[in-house]
Amino acid sequence: MNPLAAGRFRPASPCGRPVNWAATGRLGGGSVVPFDSLNLSTTVGDDQNTVLANQLSVAALVGASELHILDAKHGSQVGLASHAGIARGCDGVVTTVPGLGLLALAADCVPIVLADPGAGVIAAAHCGWRGLTAGIVEATVSAMRAQGAITIQAITGPAICVHCYPVQQDCIDQLRDGLTPEQFLSVSHKIGSQWHVDVRSGVHRQLAQQDVQFSSVDRCTFEDSSLFSYRRDGRTGRQGMMIVL
Repeated sequence: MNPLAAGRFRPASPCGRPVNWAATGRLGGGSVVPFDSLNLSTTVGDDQNTVLANQLSVAALVGASELHILDAKHGSQVGLASHAGIARGCDGVVTTVPGLGLLALAADCVPIVLADPGAGVIAAAHCGWRGLTAGIVEATVSAMRAQGAITIQAITGPAICVHCYPVQQDCIDQLRDGLTPEQFLSVSHKIGSQWHVDVRSGVHRQLAQQDVQFSSVDRCTFEDSSLFSYRRDGRTGRQGMMIVL
């Protein structure tokens, strides 16, 4: 099984540790329809043993001995992980433990991995439009800095693009109320008479405002059939972004 994308954050000094990351798609696992095949979520109705086998196979992609997995709730809570498990109620998780992989799941929202290899601090986060207003990006970066991170880099994973993400007026109203004017303009777009939201652009703007350098696995989950998309398919699986120190 090959990852959708993979790479390494390299430390600026020889004292730091390289940090591996990978993004998965929906191909290469053992799950059957409608979770075919590399579903990584145990909460969508898939066979639990198959999902655990899928998770073990993707942990091996980044060299993780065990995984701590986000249980995203579209909020701003960030956990500190020291062993394998579930970050319950958290949309962000931070660790300084070598070998412990962090996994953010998504099927249209934006999964994010972050690292300061020199300081030995990594994080994973999940952000949809509610996460933009809740401040999960800022909360995750703050939690990393509390553990000693200084120079943070990030990569955003596959997510639904602005053209495929029409929203209702109440979503636009909440974004206007919860974001700065500059942030609101970066995420809200009117195409014809229909409002659309660009969550990835909002995440990137919030990362930049936190002095975080970033790049992106710029693939649209709705358009790309090799990715899970809740908006396109309804009942479906979740792909992930992983990182390990």
